[in-house]
Amino acid sequence: MESFEFLKDLALIIVTAKVFGLIANKLKAPQVVGEIIAGLILGPSILGWVGQSDFLSRMAEIGVILIMFGAGLETNMKDLLKTGPKALLIALVGVLVPLAGGALTYMLIFGFSEWGSEEFMRAVFIGTIMTATSVGITVQTLKELGHLKGRIGTLILSSAIIDDIIGIIVLTFVIGFKNPESKPLDVALQTGLFILFALGVGIVCYYIFKFIDKRYPHKRRIPILGLALCMIMAYSAEKFFGIADITGAYVAGLILCNLRDSDYIAEKMDVSSYMMFGPVFFASIGLKTQFDGITPALLIFSAAFVFTALITKVIGCGLTAKLLGNSFKDSLKVGVGMMTRGEVALIVSQKGLSVGMMDPAYFTSVILLIIVSSVTTPIILKILYKGEDKPDAAPAVVQN
Repeated sequence: MESFEFLKDLALIIVTAKVFGLIANKLKAPQVVGEIIAGLILGPSILGWVGQSDFLSRMAEIGVILIMFGAGLETNMKDLLKTGPKALLIALVGVLVPLAGGALTYMLIFGFSEWGSEEFMRAVFIGTIMTATSVGITVQTLKELGHLKGRIGTLILSSAIIDDIIGIIVLTFVIGFKNPESKPLDVALQTGLFILFALGVGIVCYYIFKFIDKRYPHKRRIPILGLALCMIMAYSAEKFFGIADITGAYVAGLILCNLRDSDYIAEKMDVSSYMMFGPVFFASIGLKTQFDGITPALLIFSAAFVFTALITKVIGCGLTAKLLGNSFKDSLKVGVGMMTRGEVALIVSQKGLSVGMMDPAYFTSVILLIIVSSVTTPIILKILYKGEDKPDAAPAVVQN
């Protein structure tokens, strides 16, 4: 990439994402749908004006980190603690059902293999790709709809966070059968250590920020320090514990969510996220999509892969939510809210490619899953929430 090529790419993404976001809004769809479509149009699949680069990938990563930090800031801690046990159960079933469904789908198309064989492990890995939920798009959609702080919104959010952690543990166990150097028990230990680390850092930082907030209320130094905490927690999660950076960012938001100025911090974060980093993140999903080299067999597998991934999340998470006493409509919201796949599915797929557990041709199927789930989830959620009162303290405002 030429020295200043990234400036042109950023300008195209920001303007096109805004235009298509407004079009989506006019069509009564969430703006994130338009931003994803903007990336698809700008990317190699259609116009080819913007290509993937390390710079845009980093920008997109910051985008999803800021979205998750904002989600943590706007979380009602009392509701989170109340939904914690339910969220854990929903996440567990929401991992097991797609895992089994994905493996079965692969074997139905390509044939059943002996237990423990290389082909059997490939089937299990296909199921593993389906396990992790991408919470970023659902969070942004619920925020637009004004239901992020609601009981169901909090249940979806906490379930998705736990879902990602379980998905990473499953990935490590599956790879452990392929690579003797991988130690699945170490991942379980690291996860436990991260929880202890988050509790310790959380308590200390909360009282530090509370003191600063009391002494310097509504000062810009508070969101600046909050952003630094977000980045440190995201870095620590990945670097020292092998946990997704978005989980660390969300925890940082949780640490600060009970501050008097938590809404002020969220407001300042939203400016950067809305103007640049958010659009780059959502557009990057479209940019990653390439339809070259699709064969009829791959198309059949891709269709089955996408359908299975979507329906197993709805069944697994939605049915569990219903058994926990929620109404049918609320249970459907939970299932649909857990459908989205994104950066974690890509990470899992790339890991599978690197250790030889997935054929490169199937990467197209993963991209299609991300596109379909990212576009359909916001639309269905908007339909399900239509006409309901917004529980958020400050209803979402469409920014033009």
